[in-house]
Amino acid sequence: MKQGNIALITGANKGIGFEIARTLARLGWRVFLGARNANAGREAASKITEGEVTFLHIDVADPASIQRAAEELSLQADRLDVLVNNAGILLDQDKSALTITPEIFDTTLRTNTLGPWLVSQAFVPILKKSAAPRIVNVSSGGGQLEDGADGWAPGYCVSKTALNGVTVQLAAALPKFAINSICPGWVRTDMGGENATRSLGEGAAGIVWLATDAPQELTGRFVKDRKVIPW
Repeated sequence: MKQGNIALITGANKGIGFEIARTLARLGWRVFLGARNANAGREAASKITEGEVTFLHIDVADPASIQRAAEELSLQADRLDVLVNNAGILLDQDKSALTITPEIFDTTLRTNTLGPWLVSQAFVPILKKSAAPRIVNVSSGGGQLEDGADGWAPGYCVSKTALNGVTVQLAAALPKFAINSICPGWVRTDMGGENATRSLGEGAAGIVWLATDAPQELTGRFVKDRKVIPW
């Protein structure tokens, strides 16, 4: 995609989301940096000195906040070319499939699965104004069913399995869009921890590729390192 395109990244005040925002801004994109914490979001946007970066307040767990964000972006831009659903949570209490509570599971699904679904719905009208609209859902290898689960963070993993399901459903509903989910790998973030094997740049690289250079006909897939993988 060319310079001058417009992207929204949710959960972009830190970690992978911030790295995606910074990279796209450096490439000449107009970036809306989405975050639920207004102070953290504005501070993050101010740290990106290259390109045009605008903070957008959005809490993906709050349908009213999502709608307000869609209305606000539509006032500031005539279209949206790429939506990156990056916001996600991993709760400390999410330890075991035998002890997870309905509250922990509901909270996790609300942010990690329903959130991206509702955000996508809200921004479809302005995405349709793009010549080549794209949605990238940041998923996880923890959500893969291919090799079975290892018991780690079951609520989080199920939420990512479900996010991959949301991805294929959206792709079927929007055949002119490129809609994919991606595993960024084990990345050194607050969630991934300091022992993770990938840097922020390595984690963001595949997401940036799906946002910019991946074939538009690639859709409804689960991707890692620019390759389609089973889920």
